[in-house]
Amino acid sequence: MGKKLAISMFGQKRLSREGGVEIVVKELCTRMALEGCAVTCYNRSGHHVSGAEYDSKIDYDGVRQKFVPTIEKKGLAAVSSSFFAALCSAFGKYDVVHIHAEGPAFFSWLPKMFGKRVIVTIHGIDWQREKWKSGFGSKFIRQGEKNAVKYADEIIVLSKGVQDYFRDTYGRETRLIPNGVDRPNVQEATLITETFGLTKDAYILFLGRLVPEKGIRYLIEAFQQVKTNKKLVIAGGSSDTDSFMQTLKEMAKEDDRMLFTGFVQGQMLQELYSNAYLYTLPSDLEGMPLSLLEAMSYGNCCLVSDIPECADVVEDKALIFKKSNVDDLKEKLQDACDHPEKVNHYQKQAADFICQKYHWDAIVAETLKLYRGEM
Repeated sequence: MGKKLAISMFGQKRLSREGGVEIVVKELCTRMALEGCAVTCYNRSGHHVSGAEYDSKIDYDGVRQKFVPTIEKKGLAAVSSSFFAALCSAFGKYDVVHIHAEGPAFFSWLPKMFGKRVIVTIHGIDWQREKWKSGFGSKFIRQGEKNAVKYADEIIVLSKGVQDYFRDTYGRETRLIPNGVDRPNVQEATLITETFGLTKDAYILFLGRLVPEKGIRYLIEAFQQVKTNKKLVIAGGSSDTDSFMQTLKEMAKEDDRMLFTGFVQGQMLQELYSNAYLYTLPSDLEGMPLSLLEAMSYGNCCLVSDIPECADVVEDKALIFKKSNVDDLKEKLQDACDHPEKVNHYQKQAADFICQKYHWDAIVAETLKLYRGEM
């Protein structure tokens, strides 16, 4: 396996399920620690996006978690925590500093200045996201992208589209290392029945952060026109987007088939994935959607928008509709509700296909080779 590396990671809020970055960092860190690497995660201080009740720190064998000073104000939390994490990484005894996301990459020059090998993972073109389209946050993220290009020894991207973007915009070559997934244990419906009255195959599931670019508005609008007794379950917390969540609830209030669960994790999350009739991800913008990989790993039939980041993942093993097209989404939802045999066809293929295509152990091995400069 070669030399056991000392690795610093930052850019995540904490090792949790708050977003895709957090899940990826947790998977990389815990597996690298098992390989004998000394891994330190520099997490934000402050609260979980879905409330203080989810704050509890989980310890993982071999992973040191340090919490850096954080200004808990929209737009400043990422900046302040990333600065202190970069500072600690620069002065610490690390072989590799792995920075996640474009904003935190703003400070990639700091550990680079102190002779560290700097790797940046671009989880998506973040300045395109609704909440960062203007103001200081947008400028900071755009500069973070440029600093990654200038200072990082290697840039990891999760999709071919982002790889093309860096080549076309900056003439910079990147490494395509996607996210992974493990095959889970499918759970029977117990907790979701007790809490929400949900039973197997009685609902369509959306699971993700409630942010504009996920296309949830289209989903609500389309589902309201679908003739079915199935419920639409919208599972996830907001991310600096409480007003958007209120807008969604306002849109859905006339239809009692729609259910908002709030942020979910653990047993509740596993049961929601395990018992859905259909999983849908109607996004306009994605990096590489981990929730889609997870949904397929549970053997779900998935209905996704035709953006490359979704379509390239599912290939011909899922249903696809035209991005942001409410009529097409409605037709595909209605067709899925009317033809369970079609849904069953995709359910049978999903888990084997996705678990063979994206496996965490292979992805960790590839990332470690990149750390060592062997790629």
